[in-house]
Amino acid sequence: MPHIGMVLEDADSGRRCVHCGKYLMVTDSSSGERFCTGCGFVISERLEDSGTEWRAFSKEEYGDRARTGSPTSLAIHDMGLATVIGYEQTDAGGRPLSGLMKSNMGRLRTWDKRSQLHEPVDRNLRQAFGELDKLKDKLSLSQTIIESSAYIYRKALDRGLVRGRSIQGIMAAALYTACRYSQTPRTLTDVANGINIKRRELARCYRLILRELDFIMPVTDSIKCMSRIASEANLSEKVKRDALVILRDAIGMEISAGKDPMGLAAAALYLSCVMNEDKTSQKVISMASGVTEVTIRNRYKGLKESLKM
Repeated sequence: MPHIGMVLEDADSGRRCVHCGKYLMVTDSSSGERFCTGCGFVISERLEDSGTEWRAFSKEEYGDRARTGSPTSLAIHDMGLATVIGYEQTDAGGRPLSGLMKSNMGRLRTWDKRSQLHEPVDRNLRQAFGELDKLKDKLSLSQTIIESSAYIYRKALDRGLVRGRSIQGIMAAALYTACRYSQTPRTLTDVANGINIKRRELARCYRLILRELDFIMPVTDSIKCMSRIASEANLSEKVKRDALVILRDAIGMEISAGKDPMGLAAAALYLSCVMNEDKTSQKVISMASGVTEVTIRNRYKGLKESLKM
């Protein structure tokens, strides 16, 4: 009978003994041998272990015994390809290191970290991607948006757009560009408040990226903006469905051309609230959308007259 550490191969895979042809082959992970369970014929030995590691090689990934490391990412200053000297205080045989060797390993670990940030570009990327990681949690963004933002920032750094400007401003502008390009409903105010810079500075850096990197931004979908406003204002599902019909009719009649998508979505939601006798005020929708009450009233009147509601 196979004991613990042996893997019995699948009978349907045709992996029977080449010597007797009756019994299945067994792989012993401890000895690295592959042999027959019946006659004991060894077909191969010293097999490579495909299981997990018996120790972790980095303090940050302690407990992860996978043989493969973390995937490469543009949102890491070295793309995750740098060497890592582990924090284990034992040698390959499990014996504890001497005091002198511990001191030498500590110095090697320190110089290894310093060598990774030797160039100014690496220090710039590390600071920028640190801010990007904070924005990811504050704005609840997907990893796809983060990777796109890192790619745009690297392009801006190669073009020299960061020189003489704020790293936070260019990073926030790259993130907003990625959100606009993927039609993720995040406003300038959301990004500016998340990274704690002025909205005017963010808008200036955003225009710079569009001009220098030749980006063509798609028109923001007002329907996606509507879903976000409805969630922020805690509106009912009936109000959201009716507002969706209003927006689709407005887009079909080309009423939405040249108008702010967020303002149009807020006006459609307020019109739906009035139709369903929902007492949600313009102020609540204004705070949820970031659009002034005057804009909501103007768009509300325009929708009501054009759709004859």
